[in-house]
Amino acid sequence: MVRGGTQIMPLKSDREILENSMHEDDPNCNSSLQPGFIEKTAPRWGPQNKGAQELANLYSPGKRAQELICVYTCIALMIIDFILILKHLRFDRICVTFVSAFFGIITADLGSGLVHWAADTWGSIDLPVLGKHFLRPFREHHLDPTSITRHDFIETNGDNFMVSIPMLGFLAYNFNTKSYSDIQQDFGWISYLFLLSIFVAMTNQIHKWSHTYWGLPKWVLLLQSYHIILPRKHHRIHHVAPHETYFCITTGWLNWPLEKFRFWSTLECLIEYMTGLKPRDDDLKWAKKIT
Repeated sequence: MVRGGTQIMPLKSDREILENSMHEDDPNCNSSLQPGFIEKTAPRWGPQNKGAQELANLYSPGKRAQELICVYTCIALMIIDFILILKHLRFDRICVTFVSAFFGIITADLGSGLVHWAADTWGSIDLPVLGKHFLRPFREHHLDPTSITRHDFIETNGDNFMVSIPMLGFLAYNFNTKSYSDIQQDFGWISYLFLLSIFVAMTNQIHKWSHTYWGLPKWVLLLQSYHIILPRKHHRIHHVAPHETYFCITTGWLNWPLEKFRFWSTLECLIEYMTGLKPRDDDLKWAKKIT
């Protein structure tokens, strides 16, 4: 794979991962490849990185208020829709429900990859509204991957819950305006949208778990070990600088096939050709703030 004149391998070796990403599971760097591997000057990654500190300080009370409203609204809609789904569930529709739900999860994984790729690759935190509120966390996360483990439930999930609100609201509206027969006819579509919205909402929580190396519940570890949700070692590949692969962070199921077919590099080259924009300029700017 060639990108910007440089050959990029689709997968990263263990050595590449250790040399070019933060040792989240080994903060004391006992697995360093050579003595003195830790930077003797300013850290490239972690909470002491100057760029990461500046970005973290941009988290505002207004942003917090938006996240609180979105989380509580989304949870209320989840409960309402779940109750209505149980009320209309018929056993002869179980197979359709499961198949539709599976494709909902696949779509959520693809959606997480597209949003993650776009936010990592393009734009600047200087953009009005979008920059400080929605792109800032992506820049901070590359400089301090463990920062997400210090965020509470609201800060971690506010934006993803916001994305799910329109889908859940649409379902609640349909349940209350359509007839019973119409709901049964559309039950596959309803199941698809519900699981899509749930996994979209939970994407960043799953992402947070993939950066958490201590204290995870056993059921989360079980789901990670069977790759039902994003595993820690799998996601570590994305955090090898310059963060240009394995963008899907809900389940990670689509990462290998998308990389195999060079989906992200092709999309990136196409947009660069059409717009003249340079990918990852803003990410690189903040990465240089190490002193």
